[in-house]
Amino acid sequence: MANAYTQIYLQLVFVVNGRENMIPKAHRDSVEKYITGVVQQRKHKMLAISCMPDHTHLFIGYNPAQALPDLVSETKTAATKFIKKQSWMPFAFSWQRGYGGFSYSRSHIDNVVKYILNQEEHHKKRTFREEYLDMLEKFEVEYDERYLFEFYD
Repeated sequence: MANAYTQIYLQLVFVVNGRENMIPKAHRDSVEKYITGVVQQRKHKMLAISCMPDHTHLFIGYNPAQALPDLVSETKTAATKFIKKQSWMPFAFSWQRGYGGFSYSRSHIDNVVKYILNQEEHHKKRTFREEYLDMLEKFEVEYDERYLFEFYD
């Protein structure tokens, strides 16, 4: 599209179905690289990614040529197929429905990247539920508790 310029930074969060620890630490790097490839093939820029055993954070430079729900759906579907092809676990893998999406200004890039890359240390002090609810409150996102991720903390 001619004369269309954007600068949009988004953090996306999605969760393993049942909040099970289904992304093995030994294979985390492979999953992160695969998801990065999926996102970048769709013309978004991966700024940071962290696959925890039970949830994933992405921080991207977003290309609005693709609808956000489509990006998330395609990313989760591709990652699911990739993980299922591997023989890492004896159980079926899937993601919970939905996702969190949060926007940031350019001045916040460094802090968000550090935050995402430091997820392992961060979750030694706070549960995912505490983290996610804090994000919803910080961004003043109205939500219905019936439609939040399933939390098993």
